[in-house]
Amino acid sequence: DAKPDRYTYDPDNPVPSVGGNTCCGTPTPAGPRDQRPIEVRPDVLVYTSDYLDREIEVTGPVKVVLHASSDAVDTDFVGKLIDVHPDGRAFNVAEGVLRARYRESLSRPTPLQPGRVYELTIDLVGAANVFLPGHRIRVDITSSHFPQFDRNPNTGDPFGTTANVKVAHQTLYHSASQPSYAVLPVVE
Repeated sequence: DAKPDRYTYDPDNPVPSVGGNTCCGTPTPAGPRDQRPIEVRPDVLVYTSDYLDREIEVTGPVKVVLHASSDAVDTDFVGKLIDVHPDGRAFNVAEGVLRARYRESLSRPTPLQPGRVYELTIDLVGAANVFLPGHRIRVDITSSHFPQFDRNPNTGDPFGTTANVKVAHQTLYHSASQPSYAVLPVVE
């Protein structure tokens, strides 16, 4: 019965890349970096587990499944798997982005119907991490990770053809009938 979470994504003020799998060089080097500076932004949703009482090894493909809606005809959803240390430092482990127009096919883009709830799967590729006792597992959700991923203007226009952008209002659902969750390959 949880109420949805909402945030606003403004392409003119994208969430900056802080580390990442293949990021960007100077001044944004690749690799694990503390995500706390961007997690305080109002356009980043942060979901954190309780403190772990045992090791949890996550090795293999990681996905985040969202039930989400937008008032834009196209937008991005970004997911990050984070290892939160006992002192609060929060290091990125895996990340991925889904450009909503390509949710069904990379060769046949399909616009969103504004306000409609979609099940969207973000592929965070893979991870190999042991979350230690006293750590927490976190998932961050947002709509940009720039410059590692090009910002989505939310207009549905072909990329590179216009300077127009639209602010998108995003809603993330996490009820029993519309769950949002992470799929972690836990190794026992």
